[in-house]
Amino acid sequence: GFETRDEHLGITPTYFSFNATKWVKTGKKNEEGHEFVNAAELTVGKFPLFLEGVVRRFKTLDAEDATSIYHAVKKSGLRDEKLGMYTLSSSLVGQSYDMGRMMAFPPGWLENQSVWTHMSYKYYLELLRKGMYSQFFTEMEAGMLPFTDSKKYGRSLLECSSFIASSAFVDPTMRGQGFLARLSGSTAEFLSMWILMMIGPSPFFVEESNGLLEMQLVPALPFWLFRHDPSSAAGEQYSIRFKLFSSIEVIYFVSTQRDLFGVPPVKYEIGLRDGSKIGVSGPTIPNDLAMNIRRVVFIDYIHAYF
Repeated sequence: GFETRDEHLGITPTYFSFNATKWVKTGKKNEEGHEFVNAAELTVGKFPLFLEGVVRRFKTLDAEDATSIYHAVKKSGLRDEKLGMYTLSSSLVGQSYDMGRMMAFPPGWLENQSVWTHMSYKYYLELLRKGMYSQFFTEMEAGMLPFTDSKKYGRSLLECSSFIASSAFVDPTMRGQGFLARLSGSTAEFLSMWILMMIGPSPFFVEESNGLLEMQLVPALPFWLFRHDPSSAAGEQYSIRFKLFSSIEVIYFVSTQRDLFGVPPVKYEIGLRDGSKIGVSGPTIPNDLAMNIRRVVFIDYIHAYF
């Protein structure tokens, strides 16, 4: 069953057990002489919380309900307060070995209450998809590898692991350490987060009024990721940059210390490979330029001003 502190948080269980309490004999037996029965009554049990259930439920919630569940999860046994991360499950102590191989591992290791990197990254991605920007970036600073302590992690922060030993693990010297390094699903989830942060959910779209392909960059970036650049043009003193399609340099400029959460630019400057520049007023890049950006080879850079 649930941990005591998980009982009344309103978090939907991921897994259930069904035990027959009443049955009717069929009169038949198997090869070993055991009687077959038809179940007449079942009792339903709830296994401890798993983060997978939270992630899947997030996909069905609006932002308000998702925020409520987020706060509940922070209070639950899924939260590893010491690491600032989320474990694959709450405590499984006392559960039946019928749950499977997870019960063969000590708490805090592999499927038994460790920080399963892929699943925790799935959770962070859902926060971002729901527009829960402040919550996402707060969790990112503690729970995502680029912002963790490499000495504690035990390997390069560029290298994802299958799991991180959680604070439930018996050996305190191994807590927070990553094991089974691999190009796992967490890498794919990280790339999905990066795209939403730097580019937005739908950079290319068909404008309904004219039926033409257009482009719009709508990043989700906190101000603390920007760098001070007093030499930049037009007094835009803070910037952040990335490569679009591994080729086109994109730079976002802001003149004040503010977050860019789902906000489109007010203008663009687009540099072509022939050295010419094209200015675009407004949040949307028109069809001819959008098509050339998709083709990549014609475009040198995009400067977006907020």
